[in-house]
Amino acid sequence: MAAQGRSPSTRVKAERRNALLADYRPLAGAFDEFMATDGSIRPHWEPFLTEWSALSHDELGQRFGLADRHVRDTGVSYRVHGDLDERDPLAGERAWPLNHVPLILTGAEWQTIAAGVAQRAQLLASVLDDVYGPGESIAKGLLPAAVVAGSPDYLRPLHGTANGGSLQLYAADLGRGPDGRWWVLGDRTQAPSGAGYALENRLALTRAFPDLFRTMNIERLAAFFQGFRAGLVASSRRIEPRICLLTPGPLNESYFEQAYLARYLGFLLVEGGDLLMRDGRVHVRTIAGLKRADVIWRRIDGDFADPLELNAASALGVAGLVHAVRRGNVHIANGLGSGAVEARALMSFLPVLARQLLGEELILPNVATWWCGQPRERDIVLDRLDEMTIAPAFRASGEGLDSGTVLAGELPPDQRDALRARIEARGQDYVGQEVVRLSTMPVFQNGRLQPRPVTLRVFAAATPEGWRVMPGGFCRISDHPDARAVTMRSGVRSSDVWVTSDAPVEPVTLLPSADRITIRRVIGVLPSRAADNLFWLGRYLERTEATLRAVRALLGRLIDADDATPGRADTLRRLANLLVAWGSAPGGKGQKPSAQALAALHDANQYGSALASVREARRTASVIRERLSVDAWRLFGDLQRQLTLDTRQMRSEGEAYEIADTALKTLAAFSGLSQENMVRGAGWRFLDIGRRIERGIATCRFARHFAESDAPSDSLDVLLDLTDSQITYRSRYLLGAALQPVLDLVMLDPYNPRSVAFQIERLDAEIATLPALSEDGMLEAPRRLALKLAAECRTAEAGRLDKTSILLFEQLLMGVSSAVADRYFLQNDEPEGSRLTGIA
Repeated sequence: MAAQGRSPSTRVKAERRNALLADYRPLAGAFDEFMATDGSIRPHWEPFLTEWSALSHDELGQRFGLADRHVRDTGVSYRVHGDLDERDPLAGERAWPLNHVPLILTGAEWQTIAAGVAQRAQLLASVLDDVYGPGESIAKGLLPAAVVAGSPDYLRPLHGTANGGSLQLYAADLGRGPDGRWWVLGDRTQAPSGAGYALENRLALTRAFPDLFRTMNIERLAAFFQGFRAGLVASSRRIEPRICLLTPGPLNESYFEQAYLARYLGFLLVEGGDLLMRDGRVHVRTIAGLKRADVIWRRIDGDFADPLELNAASALGVAGLVHAVRRGNVHIANGLGSGAVEARALMSFLPVLARQLLGEELILPNVATWWCGQPRERDIVLDRLDEMTIAPAFRASGEGLDSGTVLAGELPPDQRDALRARIEARGQDYVGQEVVRLSTMPVFQNGRLQPRPVTLRVFAAATPEGWRVMPGGFCRISDHPDARAVTMRSGVRSSDVWVTSDAPVEPVTLLPSADRITIRRVIGVLPSRAADNLFWLGRYLERTEATLRAVRALLGRLIDADDATPGRADTLRRLANLLVAWGSAPGGKGQKPSAQALAALHDANQYGSALASVREARRTASVIRERLSVDAWRLFGDLQRQLTLDTRQMRSEGEAYEIADTALKTLAAFSGLSQENMVRGAGWRFLDIGRRIERGIATCRFARHFAESDAPSDSLDVLLDLTDSQITYRSRYLLGAALQPVLDLVMLDPYNPRSVAFQIERLDAEIATLPALSEDGMLEAPRRLALKLAAECRTAEAGRLDKTSILLFEQLLMGVSSAVADRYFLQNDEPEGSRLTGIA
């Protein structure tokens, strides 16, 4: 199938096929997923290669562009550990490195992989039940005690706790050896990542090759997530539990995935500070007080989950969480101590444990592993040191030789000798493993397919019907042709995994059947942290708009050649001074207004510039990404790109004016989205409250700068421009701009959506709908201040407005902002909501 026009001829297809395969040579000694040893293409890859051969180079580029745009528009990103900037959570984000070629596996082969992964998940779940329970495997000598007790991920306070080491989501890292067999390279039981990225890889490549995806009968992923969610629901004591995804926060390497999965599965995304212990139960701090959390899917390390009983240095967890687990009042997935079975030291004992605990042989073998805590195994490793990879037996710790897997044979002599000495002194801290040569798969590079090593991460979820394995997964592809497994620790590409079926695959949805749906019109509680960020998102966006309007007004008057307008010089001075006062532009003698306007647009070092405000808005939005649509996130990216200055170019006044105008249109698009697409729940209300407060404050400041008693008509015209009220004013008054009518329109007119009066009325209405914590009939501080502000505004007269009275409105608006923050946002460890007696 060609993307455009007629299907190419057989000759053209053959030429394109030959061009794609011109440089493809399987690596020596490695299994190739795509090409057999005789140079023929494996049959299950033929439909894919045929499709590509029907597309020209330009058509392939268009398909790749569709996938890449999906990644860019949805903000799919990741971080490299250590590449962090606490001041800007987005600064270290990297675009997701999507490979446009999927890994394709047959359904028959996948059945073996799925059976092996499900078996391994059950085995590790049984081991966890034993080591946190009766400890029979240790008592019978099947497992050395040091393999368990020596792991920093074995949490002794959880011993004897039913939920201590429970396993809900498991991931196995697989590699295919030269003989074609799949081997387990590692187990992920602590907080497995990658399932959300696997889903995004699927969406991106499906967008690029939708027809191919259907004709090849690729297995869907939704049923896996449906089963995982059902398993979490079944683990709770309540019929409709509140399920939270506990994230380390926006600086975490996979925060995008966590926010994405929370939105996709309908879970509440929370950080440790959002949770609080009361009466042996875990609660979420919300704008309506404390609400019970029934299930917590954690994405933080187990020992960081409770600073009271586990790691006292942790700022990510919840004090007292272990106590709630002991009492059975909250289910943690995965259990806090589940990381103990990730240890490489355990791998050499799993074949025996499988026979004893399951009565079965392992379907998927481990990579050969020797734990150096045993004398015989340590001697084997030391004798064959140059042939092995050496890795920490437990969680990687320290630096240099103790920071991860190393190829001993490639170390300099002094480092190899140091490693040998460490193994001899503390063998229990190390394992030796066979060097595995990974299989290879195609990547598209320089117009051709080329082989690169690949590992595959496969996920299994505990469901009410047993273990369900995701039909696909998350594959990582090395950028280097070295096919040894050790090189994959920093793989730089990822792709989708397609499992083919012989029959058409039925679509699967996460929606439950109609007879099981409980109708509701609200989407649940709003955490205080989310309300805080939505509120400030609204303020930053309005702050950006106010700056852009001031810049546009200044540039418009600089461009206008009519310098004879009365008061023009004074107006330019006032506009420039306003930008300086807002921290948008540099002040001081000799500053040209045009340069100040340019700085107010593009200079991120000016804290009040439009670019700085947009970055703050995008940073704030990143913390609540699960609550924003793809379209909204795309607009943030568009705004930042529009305002980012290429330092190699200097903008003319006309170009800068166009940039400000375009950015204002983008902001208007976001306003349209929020007004027309967002459900009028508590989240939207806090976004709107933030916008109303900031717009009201900005309008007051505009009025104080440009509507003094002796202000020239040009300054009043600027005020009308800044408040987008020119058309309304001209339709009401035939005369030019006059002080009292202008002030009435921008300050006191409740029918003008840009006036201070309009913002105050909307504020009062929104605050009136927010939940009250007390039931004593008394007005809470935010509503009380909003009513006072509304009364001041309704009784004011334009003829009596001056700088002092306008400043009073501004201060009252800031007072409402502080009252909203004090009442609804996280301020300290004892929120007002904790005083409630009726905790839900």
